[in-house]
Amino acid sequence: MSERKFLDVALNKPEPGDKIEYFNNIKRRMNGYVLTENQRNQPQAGYCYEIDVTDMWDEFKKLKETCGYKLSFNTIIMMAMVEGLKAAPRLNAHIDFNHKRCCGTLIIKKHIDVSMPVMLDNGDTFPVKICGCEERNLQSLQEEIDTMTYKMKNTDIDAVLGDLVVQRLVGFILKGKVTETIAQSITGVVGKHKIATISNFIKKQAKEGEKGLQYYHLNEGTVCFSNWAGLYEGLRGFETTSPLLYPQVFMMGVGGFIEKDFAYRNEKGEIDLKTRKMLPVTLTFDHRIGAFNDVIPFMKRMDEIFENPEVIREW
Repeated sequence: MSERKFLDVALNKPEPGDKIEYFNNIKRRMNGYVLTENQRNQPQAGYCYEIDVTDMWDEFKKLKETCGYKLSFNTIIMMAMVEGLKAAPRLNAHIDFNHKRCCGTLIIKKHIDVSMPVMLDNGDTFPVKICGCEERNLQSLQEEIDTMTYKMKNTDIDAVLGDLVVQRLVGFILKGKVTETIAQSITGVVGKHKIATISNFIKKQAKEGEKGLQYYHLNEGTVCFSNWAGLYEGLRGFETTSPLLYPQVFMMGVGGFIEKDFAYRNEKGEIDLKTRKMLPVTLTFDHRIGAFNDVIPFMKRMDEIFENPEVIREW
């Protein structure tokens, strides 16, 4: 191996013919920074399990035919999560922790504002905030989800993210992160990683009154709900590594339905088989808020709901 080749391998340089993609759009830069910071600074714990939704699915189909509005099962699951958070309010919180000083605060939020990823027409996904879920009934929640999804797909994302970037840079300065602010500002306008649309930021700034979203609709809510099955109907596994959206301390992720056969003893005492519809669920929480016992009230409330599916008619 030549000396030049040796150095190229040591520096992990691309070889001839390799395709290079730079993080030169706002979404990829923001996601890269936020997710890296979350993984680096948040000690996360997770729990995966399956919920039997067979009876809930049957009840949902009956309600969908009579409710008078377009209802999705995804909204049923989100509403159940909101009910679970009411039973476990410490999960609906923001955390501020200073590692160097070993101190911090947990802000238990009054309102439940759910961050929900929405897929855009170009295949990108971005979380939009559904506000005040604790005060909504099922119809109001469904209508708000539909409204925010429509607005997201009619939004100039670059313009809105430009406003959001400015807000976050101001936050960095107020928190004393001057070096990070300067570094991100410079690399955003010069070099290989400069943002491709930087020259249009001022021209494209989002304006109030437009049918699209504003930057505050994209701020982190109080909790995240993620449904990967909405991206691919054939999904049959669990979410296992989804990072929290700092400063949130909890998220719930669901996969696609899995039909499983179970053996049981019928009324005659004979062994029989039945097929049940199971929903893979992953719960992720910030371990600094406490231990797994903080999640148990949430799970108990979820169990109560799915064991008594007729409750959705009261929502």
